[in-house]
Amino acid sequence: MAPENTLASFRRAAADGATWVEFDAALTLDRRVVIFHDDDLDRTSDGSGPLAGTLFEAVNALDAGSWFGPAFKGEMIPTLEEALDAFASLGLGFNMELKTDPGREVELAATALPIALESWSADRPTPLISSFSRQAVAAAQDIAPQWPRGLIFDRLPEDWAELGKTLGLTTLNANHKNLTREQVMEMRGAGYAVMAYTVNETARAETLFGWGVDAIFTDVPGEMLRVF
Repeated sequence: MAPENTLASFRRAAADGATWVEFDAALTLDRRVVIFHDDDLDRTSDGSGPLAGTLFEAVNALDAGSWFGPAFKGEMIPTLEEALDAFASLGLGFNMELKTDPGREVELAATALPIALESWSADRPTPLISSFSRQAVAAAQDIAPQWPRGLIFDRLPEDWAELGKTLGLTTLNANHKNLTREQVMEMRGAGYAVMAYTVNETARAETLFGWGVDAIFTDVPGEMLRVF
């Protein structure tokens, strides 16, 4: 409905009835935390090359909306601070995924989490911090132990139960395509919430909820809320 990871997308999600959003926090070359998914700028902006190799000044000048549609021309890549302000004004809770690049896993957590801790008041919904990177989740455990953590995976790792204890996980965030009912039952039986991404078909969502999945990530929150 709107270009991903932009303020326009968060506003649209809220307008469609969502009360939580998921976004990707990543570092520019000069350690500014911006909201962006891919390693490279090409797909969702008019820039090119790796985000991690680009200075914030250049990132801040990019158009992150025109690729999606002319109505979004001029939409920018938000900073973490701008996103947090938007969530507060829209009444949204958030799941911040730490979108790391190799060698900067701890650096991202150490940069992004203090910003969020400082600006996000305790009377708002407690955020969820997640990542594919075990190092980033471990760093989050040290920096923001009061906020719950989730580990994201494409396929359930064999050592998930050990990781859950070591990293103090609250959620296990799975690619729904590779998830089985038995795995959901096992993870929930061990005390973890199970969240599945990215689910855009209501029939699949119904199946997952039937298995005991606690929450889904979706690109169509309005449609899902009309059904569930």
